[in-house]
Amino acid sequence: MRETPRPQGTADELRPGPPQLRPGRALAHTTGASGSGSPHRSDSRPPQTPRGGRPSDPIGRSGTTPPVPGRPASFLSFLLLGLPALLFALITWQVVADGPLVRVDERVSRVLVHPDRVSELLSDLGGVGVALPVLALVLADAARRGRRAGARRWWLPPLAAALVMALVPALVVPLKEFTARPGTPAVPPGTGYYPSGHTATAAVAYGAAAVLLLPWLASAAARRVVVVTCAAVNLAVAFGLVRRGYHWPLDVLASWCLGTVLLTCLTLVVSRWARETTGRDR
Repeated sequence: MRETPRPQGTADELRPGPPQLRPGRALAHTTGASGSGSPHRSDSRPPQTPRGGRPSDPIGRSGTTPPVPGRPASFLSFLLLGLPALLFALITWQVVADGPLVRVDERVSRVLVHPDRVSELLSDLGGVGVALPVLALVLADAARRGRRAGARRWWLPPLAAALVMALVPALVVPLKEFTARPGTPAVPPGTGYYPSGHTATAAVAYGAAAVLLLPWLASAAARRVVVVTCAAVNLAVAFGLVRRGYHWPLDVLASWCLGTVLLTCLTLVVSRWARETTGRDR
C-alpha cells in the first residue's frame, strides 16, 4: 500500500524534547504538578490549591479549612451525649434507691479518704471564687478576639459558654435536694452532697474556657497544652474532693457526666459557628 505523505514541518517546529500535551486529551497517567507521577484524569485538570490559597479560618490563619462534618463526628457527638447521660441516670437511680453501687462507693471512699492540706487546696480549685473568674477572663478575651477579627456573630461563643455555666447551678441544686444524699464521715452530718457542685463547676468552667480558646490558637502544641491543663486541673479537683472526704466518688463521677453533656453541647455550637464563619470568608 502507498502511505499518505505527511506534511513536512519547518526546522523550527522540529524541536527535541517530550511531546506537548494537547488541551482536552485524556491520559491514563501523567506527572502531577509536584512531579510525583500521580495519575490524573486529564491534563487540563487544575492543579491542587496551594496551602497559601486556601480559605482562612475565622481568625485569619491561612491554609486551614473547617472540619468536614461526617459520620464519625456525629457518632462521637452521640457518644459524648448519650453515654454520659445514661451513666448519670444510672448513678442517680442507685443513689436514690440506695442500691448496691452505693455500697461499693462507700467502701472505696473509706480507702481513699485521708484529709490533708494539699487535698483541701486542690478541692478549692473547683470553687466558684476560683473557677468563675478564670472563665470570665476567657469570655472577655474570646469576645475581644472575635470582634477584632471581624467574625460574624462574634458574641455567640462567649454567650453560649456563659449560658452553659449558668445551667450548672440550675441543674445541680435541684438534684441535691431531690437525692438528699448524706456526706462522708469526714464532713459534718448533712445532706445534699450529690452531685458534686465543685466538680461540675470546675468541669464546665475550665472546659468551656478551653473550648473558647482552642479556635484562636494557631499552634498545635499550644492547643495540647490547653487541653492537658484543663484535664489536669479537673483531675486535681476530683482527687482533692475525694481525698479530703468532701464528696463520695460517685458524686464526682456523676458531675463529670453532667459536665461532659454540657461541654459537648457547647462544642457543637462553637464548631458550627466556626464552620459558618469560615464559609463566609470563603
